[in-house]
Amino acid sequence: MEEKHTWDKTNQWEEELDFLKSIIIKTELVEAIKWGAPVYTLNNKNVLAIGGFKNFFTIWFYNGVFLKDPKKVLVNANEGVTKSLRQWRFESKEEVDEKLVLSYIKEAIENEKAGLSIKPAKKEAIVSEFMQNQFNADSGLKKAFEVFTPFKQREFLEYIESAKQEKTKITRFEKIKPMILEGIGLNDKYR
Repeated sequence: MEEKHTWDKTNQWEEELDFLKSIIIKTELVEAIKWGAPVYTLNNKNVLAIGGFKNFFTIWFYNGVFLKDPKKVLVNANEGVTKSLRQWRFESKEEVDEKLVLSYIKEAIENEKAGLSIKPAKKEAIVSEFMQNQFNADSGLKKAFEVFTPFKQREFLEYIESAKQEKTKITRFEKIKPMILEGIGLNDKYR
């Protein structure tokens, strides 16, 4: 039996996420599993992903900032931090307009083919999709993280993102989560 991968933090969106998948597979995107979630790629570049959270399920576009968004449905999940990723959130399967979702996906594919992406400047804030997913799932963790100085935040993010394998990221996250919640910086014991 094939293992089924979904990013569903509350195990309540299976039918809805399957519906989104049924729309996405009508395109040329290829499903890959990254960070434990289905991510859809074009030429090995992330275009979009889907997932379920406590109050909504979502499709997120990695370079969503470039989408025209005529219906004004896209949100920046982490204002001031997230530069290009945009989410389209749904609270029920009935809210998913297949034709409209498909038009956004096709535009995202065309944007990827055109090479539209934001190039990070040197020493720009590290974007950790892994940590962002943890923050989306645990607002208390996010609040505790935001108390740290940008320098200490960067140390945590570099620690996670320098891991090459998903299992290493998970192990490292399990180590730093209590530190973050207790307000202890990653390298405080050396200072």
